[in-house]
Amino acid sequence: MGETGEVEGGFGLRHYIERFTPSAEEFLRKKELTPQELAGWFAEKFGERVRDIVAKEKPEGTKGALRRTIWMNADREILRDMIRSLIDEIHYPHLSVISGTDEGEKVELQYHIQVYYGERATETTISVRFALPKDDLWIDSICDLIPGALISEREKQEMLGVDVRNIYDSRRYFLPDDFPQGVYPWRKDETGIKPEMVRKLSEVGL
Repeated sequence: MGETGEVEGGFGLRHYIERFTPSAEEFLRKKELTPQELAGWFAEKFGERVRDIVAKEKPEGTKGALRRTIWMNADREILRDMIRSLIDEIHYPHLSVISGTDEGEKVELQYHIQVYYGERATETTISVRFALPKDDLWIDSICDLIPGALISEREKQEMLGVDVRNIYDSRRYFLPDDFPQGVYPWRKDETGIKPEMVRKLSEVGL
């Protein structure tokens, strides 16, 4: 760990559990956890279902304010448990966005979440990556836990073809109703935009 408190990946789960997980007494006494302590909490609570955890505190700006971040990979089956546990045990999470990319045989979704949102010097961004195989392309909805997730979830359905299970409103939001079914603009495979669907602005005008 450097002078800024930066912790790089590769230490494994035991490193975080033993070094950064607060005891029950410490947890009750301390309301706000550092990124390293949060990483330990994730590692202990979810075990092998979270991987490649990287926790950082990096000074930024002229005043050297710390930017706090945590990155990890996780199994999609624990998504709802992760969100519910953050709500119950840490802090109600703020969801900035769900980003998504086509990575060949899989689609990767990243949930960008803040805890201690709006709290000066303690706000921490948690980015959790889920790899979804294209032949089993689903993720659970978290709208009942974080209602603001709805638009991002609908976007992943329309643009990447992800089946968001138990989403309470699956209507199209970004694409018109007459847009072809089974075509997903962000996909790079045969289900993506067809060449004949692309129109040149110079030819069609505004």
